[in-house]
Amino acid sequence: MENDLSKLDEIINALNNRFYEREAEIEAILIAVLARQHILIIGPSGTAKSALVTALAKIIQGTKYFQWLLTRFSTPEELFGPLSLKDLERGVYKRNTETKMPEADIAFLDEIFKANSAILNSLLTIINERVFYNDGMPIQVPLMSVIGASNEFPEEGEGLDALFDRFLLRFEIEYIVEDTNFIFMMKNAGRHMQLPTVTMEELTRLQFLTERVVIQDEVYTAILKIRKELRDEGIQPSDRRFQQSLSLLQARALIRKREVVLVDDIIILEHVLWERVEQRDTVSFIVRRHAQDTVIQKLDSIQTEAIEIINMILQDNSVEAKMEANQKINALDLELNELKKSHRERESEINVLHSKVKSMQQEILNSILEPMYFNGENVKGVFW
Repeated sequence: MENDLSKLDEIINALNNRFYEREAEIEAILIAVLARQHILIIGPSGTAKSALVTALAKIIQGTKYFQWLLTRFSTPEELFGPLSLKDLERGVYKRNTETKMPEADIAFLDEIFKANSAILNSLLTIINERVFYNDGMPIQVPLMSVIGASNEFPEEGEGLDALFDRFLLRFEIEYIVEDTNFIFMMKNAGRHMQLPTVTMEELTRLQFLTERVVIQDEVYTAILKIRKELRDEGIQPSDRRFQQSLSLLQARALIRKREVVLVDDIIILEHVLWERVEQRDTVSFIVRRHAQDTVIQKLDSIQTEAIEIINMILQDNSVEAKMEANQKINALDLELNELKKSHRERESEINVLHSKVKSMQQEILNSILEPMYFNGENVKGVFW
């Protein structure tokens, strides 16, 4: 498992070194692939959308990759393959799908919203159901992820709402902002660095590990609160969208080398739960407010209180002050024990702070028994 996860680190680092200011998008595309979901990237031409996806396709060895630029005049043959002349002679309306989208593991469709009615229904079925109807026969396709790209969002009334809805993740990308990064990009720094590789077998194992990541009840509770608040704002993502989003949370946790989804993984839902552009800020605000890990919040609170206890003793080194500090630090010790009982899967994380509190506890106790013993600077150094 560690070797497989280290591959993810190598891929992320290599792509970040090649594509500047694309950290969020790189992680999101990997999350989509691990979760077998689809992602939409909106941004002007020249923002490295296709270059990024092409680089990822090269990293995954043995993958069948399909890439196409759609226009208003794109035909079904371009995406799904030409009709077989031999079969047509026999009155069979069958397409030769070799090297086309129905046989792809990963597909990149540029200018996705240029899709016309001639290809839209088949495209929707492949993306949503992973099924392609060839001469009326449903064929299961190996498609893991579709990465769609467009220069702009679809306009209302164009009949593209269903296609837009098929993309679980939605990101908007801009030109490089930082001057330093712009200069590096101009100099092609990192452009010729050798990319790491991952085999399809390794990718399949990572997808299997993603499915095994555990989602705690507190995560479901946080999502329920988000759903209620969005509804109050008139924003109602479908039940299907909520259900599918769980795989994204699992993939995000796996990328961070965790076997458990934490509440802060919910942050990715700010790119999932909006339907219209004007809803993005509201969704982001609500999601971010609930994507705060309760364990981390509690640990931060306990550490802050411990530091306040140290400062109190440094200002007042009397026996009374130390006795009061001892009572307070004992209370923190009890809180940490209770926190470990209720979050056993995060015991090692909690123990990091607990060991510091115990060291402080012993220092205070020793200083009460031996007034000259207490070294406030050493204790303070444990936390700073």
